[in-house]
Amino acid sequence: MNADEVEFLAEKQLITIIPNFSENKIYMIEGEFGPFNPSLPTEVPFWLAIHLKKRQKCRIKAPDWMAVEPLTETKQNEVASPVFTAMPSEYYMETAMSLLNNASDDIPDADLVRTLVKDIWDTRIAKLRKSIDQMVRSQATTAELTNLTIMEINTIRPFLTKALDHMRELRVHAEEEHQRQKRALP
Repeated sequence: MNADEVEFLAEKQLITIIPNFSENKIYMIEGEFGPFNPSLPTEVPFWLAIHLKKRQKCRIKAPDWMAVEPLTETKQNEVASPVFTAMPSEYYMETAMSLLNNASDDIPDADLVRTLVKDIWDTRIAKLRKSIDQMVRSQATTAELTNLTIMEINTIRPFLTKALDHMRELRVHAEEEHQRQKRALP
């Protein structure tokens, strides 16, 4: 799965908008959404919210976790914990970046929110790299990836698969050399 596919999955989440237009329900493959009445919140798929925002048809209500206080707490918990902590959303990075890029005027303290999300991401990726380094050094063949998001796994996958392939090749060569030496002994 590539980054675009992960973003596609993230766009299926429901998010609250405050429309500035009137419309009856909209019927789509995913379900029905609406009715849309000015100033009355309604839930729609993320992709539709972004589409309506670009057309200046609504304001988007950012998820509760996407405020300075909850993000600061999430960052502090992640920094303090030796293991990965649960994120407020499995698509926290995709949601935050899309909202910050398309609806930053609807997000209080958008610049600080952007910084906090980036700090959380950087902390988790650094922790992930350190975990993989420890795994490779210990020559482990399995790893438990608890509380990682799809995008985080997707980011580290190319390196991890290459490292595991190299480790396997080294083990095979070491075993072959060991067998050769056993046969050479009288």
